[in-house]
Amino acid sequence: MRSPLQGGLPLRDAVVGAVVEIACDESGFSGTNLLHSTAPVITHASVDLVVDEAVALITELRSGFRFSPHELKSGRFLRGSGADEALEWFLTALTGRAHVHLIDKEFFLVTRIVDFLLAEPSYAAGTRLALDQRPTALALYAARHSAGSDWGAFLAAFVDLVRMKRRVPVRQSVQRFFQARDTLLHHRLGAAADAVLEGLDPDHVRAVVARLDDDDRSVPPPLEPLLPALAETVLSWSGGQRQVLVTHDEQSALTADRLTRLQRMMAGGGASSAAADTTWALPDDVSPLAGLVMVDSRDDPRVQVADLLAGVARRRPGIIGDALRQPPTPRDLAV
Repeated sequence: MRSPLQGGLPLRDAVVGAVVEIACDESGFSGTNLLHSTAPVITHASVDLVVDEAVALITELRSGFRFSPHELKSGRFLRGSGADEALEWFLTALTGRAHVHLIDKEFFLVTRIVDFLLAEPSYAAGTRLALDQRPTALALYAARHSAGSDWGAFLAAFVDLVRMKRRVPVRQSVQRFFQARDTLLHHRLGAAADAVLEGLDPDHVRAVVARLDDDDRSVPPPLEPLLPALAETVLSWSGGQRQVLVTHDEQSALTADRLTRLQRMMAGGGASSAAADTTWALPDDVSPLAGLVMVDSRDDPRVQVADLLAGVARRRPGIIGDALRQPPTPRDLAV
């Protein structure tokens, strides 16, 4: 017996104008375990294939390249006989039909520190709709190598501060976070990075943590990268011109309440001011996210293709070219 699928965002209204249907899955998502993981990146992949196209692609991998069903998980796929040829064929077949969004876990935590503790927490955080804080996050991230092991301690203190099940009382968590901040300042990381750290205010931090503890749902979950990844995926497929219907492998992070808030945040032409390269054509009250249906990946070949693409991209991010990859990873921008 399978458990009932949870979450999702039903399509309550008719779509407006053009619409694209995509299927999505992720790889490397480990909940709030963002620091103690063997995978430094999370990938969120999406395809606009219809079911018959996905079935044909999977059939070709199984017959033409002689992969058995259980080998269509990325780990086995990349170790299989003839994997390089099959991978080249697979990526070529998906050119123009797929996107991969890469999330550097360490940089994600830096953006959360900046977006939540220096600004007003928002569901736009971590997406192209809130780019004003991105230079600040990049400045801090670029200085990380100068801090040695104290950098990891600072990120760990932040994770403990905002996690749902905090290990110590909030007063101690805030104190530990600022002690870790002060230790970083002793390294003199550079004017830009030091300015970010000095801008952290204990009163504001305590206020944000209090909102989290009070279950203020207007504050997005700080340690859930899947929500901004989904938003970026939808924005890429929409281009401000069409709505996007999403079919997604079941994920506990994608609750109905969170998806509804994300949908409302994304509505309106205000997004065009943040994405200067996008001409926004959707009406102001229409979100590019039209709805999201949760499925079991075993039942949907489109999601199976997205799952394979996400896994390949996580294990070999360097092979994902500009034709498939979303914006550059922070490791490309600030090393």
